[in-house]
Amino acid sequence: MVSTYFGYNYITRNLKQSLTRVEQQPDVAREAAYYKAHIGKVKTVDELMKDYRLYHYALKAYGLEDMAYANAFMKKVLESDLNDAKSFVNKLVDKRYREFAAAFSFNDAAAPVAQSDNQTDEMIGLYTATKKSQVNALASDSNYYSAQIGNISSADAILNNDRLRNYVYSAFGIDESKWPPATISQVLRSDPSDPNSYVNTTFASQLGGLNAARAQAQSDASTANSNIASYTAQLAQPGANVPQLQVQILVEKHHLETYRNSISSLNDQIATIGGFVDMAGAFEFLPDGSLPAGTPAQTAANIALTKKRFDDSKAAVYSAASPLSEASAIKQFRTAILKLNSVDAFVSTPSVYDFALGAVGLDPKKVSQTTIKAVLESDLGDPKSYVYTLKDNRYVQLARAFNFDAKGNLTTPLLAQDAAEVLQIARDYVVQAVKSASTLSTKQQAAVRAQAAKDATAYQEAIAGIDSVSDLLANRPMVDLVLLAKGLNPSKVSTDFLKKIFASDLNDPKSFANTQSDPRFADIVASFNFDSKGNVARLPMMGPQRRDQLRDTQASYVQQSLEQQQGETNPGVRLALYFQRKAADITSPYDILADKALSEVFRTTFNLPDQMAAMPIDQQAKYVDRFMKVKDLSDPAKVAKLLNRFSAMYDIKNNQSTGQAQSPLLNLFQGSSSGLSKMSESTYLAIAKLRAH
Repeated sequence: MVSTYFGYNYITRNLKQSLTRVEQQPDVAREAAYYKAHIGKVKTVDELMKDYRLYHYALKAYGLEDMAYANAFMKKVLESDLNDAKSFVNKLVDKRYREFAAAFSFNDAAAPVAQSDNQTDEMIGLYTATKKSQVNALASDSNYYSAQIGNISSADAILNNDRLRNYVYSAFGIDESKWPPATISQVLRSDPSDPNSYVNTTFASQLGGLNAARAQAQSDASTANSNIASYTAQLAQPGANVPQLQVQILVEKHHLETYRNSISSLNDQIATIGGFVDMAGAFEFLPDGSLPAGTPAQTAANIALTKKRFDDSKAAVYSAASPLSEASAIKQFRTAILKLNSVDAFVSTPSVYDFALGAVGLDPKKVSQTTIKAVLESDLGDPKSYVYTLKDNRYVQLARAFNFDAKGNLTTPLLAQDAAEVLQIARDYVVQAVKSASTLSTKQQAAVRAQAAKDATAYQEAIAGIDSVSDLLANRPMVDLVLLAKGLNPSKVSTDFLKKIFASDLNDPKSFANTQSDPRFADIVASFNFDSKGNVARLPMMGPQRRDQLRDTQASYVQQSLEQQQGETNPGVRLALYFQRKAADITSPYDILADKALSEVFRTTFNLPDQMAAMPIDQQAKYVDRFMKVKDLSDPAKVAKLLNRFSAMYDIKNNQSTGQAQSPLLNLFQGSSSGLSKMSESTYLAIAKLRAH
């Protein structure tokens, strides 16, 4: 029989090739294909457990084949809340159960919502910033006007300066879409005190007729109101001709609407003429558009009057930005957003619709609801979708702020990482940080833990703002945190290398990420929701599994198959491969002592007697600390050195090199009368008490 030392080193030197050979074996490939083809149809724990091949594939992937009989126990594992420290799975010492539960998203799938909490907070922040920016812009416009108006030498000079023209138009209520520049130029050249001037002969001369028409329309509206009241009263009288009266009421209501529309139109015309007359009087231009020698375009009094009129025209902007109005709008938005269940509900809820459009700088009165609906139903991952045809980033910003599908229904938030993945990254980072400080003093360890927790929280907050691979890679502290969480050294991983990793197609076994000797880089890519172009996208779930969970399960199945096959000829090689796989997850001596296989590797490596397992657990932990540093288990080179020693010691202990004996350690992975496979649920729970030590 080949020695453990030679066998282990041969496998690890060619690990990727070894795994590929196992993956291509007919039985392994067949089960993998079945799993991939059918896991997407699973919706519940019961459905998974009823499909023998799916269930056994998953169990084997996480080293739990011998638990296939314990359906009730394993159902509790899968239904456990991983975020609850008191949940069933978190009370179990054996980490395989937690790994198994974490491979599925039966409990942590994101719920469809109009907005996530982060999206709501971001929109409120954007609303506040936009309102403040709008007020600042008005102040800037007024300052610009005051600084420039003294340099104006002709009426056309105002009209040719977009910023000055818009300021004057707003101050005097002029709708630029209705009046050509030539008309406004003539008004600016007019003298309101001259009855023959353009503004008087063309516009002010109409005021008499317009006022008379408005007075008549107001009188007619009053008559229509009286008639409606009279006909309504007659309906209650005995013998009333109800059908006839109802017809007359409808006719009068139609007349009333016509009169009101006429009044509104006449008011607008009268106000426009009044604005023209006031504007003509506010400037000193001569009929040819020039200024008298030594005379400015406006007197100081008229500059002040124009500024006041401008501010009055922007009263709604100032009002919306006031602390009281802002607080009220935010409160209404927070309440109403929770009740939205569709795009139709969005456009018909003013407290949300006006707030959201205002936050991105759109005027609800100038944008059609049809346009907004089409924007919110656009596919942000498709560059040809409607929202991108508008060529306006405000619409893209609006679409990203809400979660609606192509049919206008709620969908899940668009995030670079799912909430469960973000939480796992944060937890792993803290674990790795604490592990690296295992040799420091208690006080220093506490400081490291506190800083790690702070960094992890910052990551959880920052990830909401990541919209692309470029955004992520531009934030090197975030990248380093992810690398550290995966047990990688950031100083040895360049940004250019990561660009190639994230540009890889994970479905292509020959892609850059998939051909790396370290699979953790592909795992990192799989943990993010980036599409082929590097943008955040809603990647489809495979039933109860995300992309990274499916990859982990498939990779773990192949790894387990390799270890099992090696164990059939040499259990020592299997032990070494198992320890190598688990090493990075070991955070304390108790992780080793709670796992029979890991503890066997430890005792064999340092030539400690098997009777040591009967010692008090705390005393055993002291021996682990004495012989090895837990933080070294994050260093592949040091782990390899340790396992080389184990392999040699294992051969000596079991005489494997000469084939004289069969190791009894095989039963650590196979069922036996006293093994794990025959334990009851109460026994598993009893084992959990080990953590109390």
